[in-house]
Amino acid sequence: MRIAVNVRLLQQGKLEGIGWFAHETLSRICTAHPEHTFIFFFDRPWHERFIYGANVLPVRIAPPTRHPLLYWIWFQWRLPAMFRKHKADVFLSPDGFLSTRTNVPQLAVIHDLNFEHYPNDLPRTYRWYYRTWFPRFARLAARIVTVSEFSKQDLIATYGVRAAPVDVVYNGVGDIFRPSSTEERLAAQQEFAGGHPYLVCVGSLHPRKNIARLLAAFDQVAKARPDIRLVVVGEAFWWDAAMKQAWKGLIHKNRVSFTGRLDQPRLRSALGGAEALAFLSYFEGFGIPVAEAMRCGIPVVAARATSLPEVAGDAAVYCDPFDIEDITRALERVLSVPDLRARMIKAGLERSAHFTWDRTADGLWASLQHLVG
Repeated sequence: MRIAVNVRLLQQGKLEGIGWFAHETLSRICTAHPEHTFIFFFDRPWHERFIYGANVLPVRIAPPTRHPLLYWIWFQWRLPAMFRKHKADVFLSPDGFLSTRTNVPQLAVIHDLNFEHYPNDLPRTYRWYYRTWFPRFARLAARIVTVSEFSKQDLIATYGVRAAPVDVVYNGVGDIFRPSSTEERLAAQQEFAGGHPYLVCVGSLHPRKNIARLLAAFDQVAKARPDIRLVVVGEAFWWDAAMKQAWKGLIHKNRVSFTGRLDQPRLRSALGGAEALAFLSYFEGFGIPVAEAMRCGIPVVAARATSLPEVAGDAAVYCDPFDIEDITRALERVLSVPDLRARMIKAGLERSAHFTWDRTADGLWASLQHLVG
């Protein structure tokens, strides 16, 4: 079988959530199935790290997909021609983007529909593209994979797709994530917080990650805890009006630091040294940082929203992501109650053991086999 794959998010040093999904699953699938040819379509020069075996044929297609107009050119015009040229039997798209101009059966991985529920969190042209094309992609796909039962039900309710062709395949956690030793915790505190205890938040500075309300809640916590710090890990995509206002009004600015993106070893270190993860995103298809934090043996404060209770179960303290006082209460509770912390750590380690990339890759491959079988 000749399997065409959209790998435009496999960019060295720039892997984000969907990029990690693609890397972790495809590396396993290509290695496990040398009898099949995988045609990897990149939109820029590729890194050898992402050529997982002799059965991977890398192909670069211009132009780089940096704008919705370029999405349209790439998926609607360039890809169909390449399907014909390389005699593709099926198309797998880990980011959900498909082409409506081909008869090749297509499997879309649609992680979430945040743009349907919070459209104003995106710039206008991106919002238009997603809300115009993703309903078509969902109805066109021969099969859909999504990463939580929440997202499956959302796809069914929002786009009217049938339940049968939608498979739930949970994300995984990298093997590098594990609890830190005492020495490692102290080293992380020194590196990320000047030797102080700290809360960590992992997420790009995007409106739905809710960093602005976290800053306001942290200000309340910091009043009573002069030693506590906040470390925010992630790219600064949109420093919107809410973030600017929250930062301007922040009393304890000198106790907040932004690291930018961290590679996995340093991310593991930042998580393992923290007192707790604060993950207050109000819309997630899965929420990989929650599973990573649980694997690192730290408590989680999570939004009571979308997929997060499904992922964290009883290993998190939940709060209303739109209520700063409730966020403050949850943070204080996790910092203040040792027995609760111990129970959460134990529950998190047990729960996170179920989220492995081997299982994710097996689930994605099973869905692809179901499509062609």
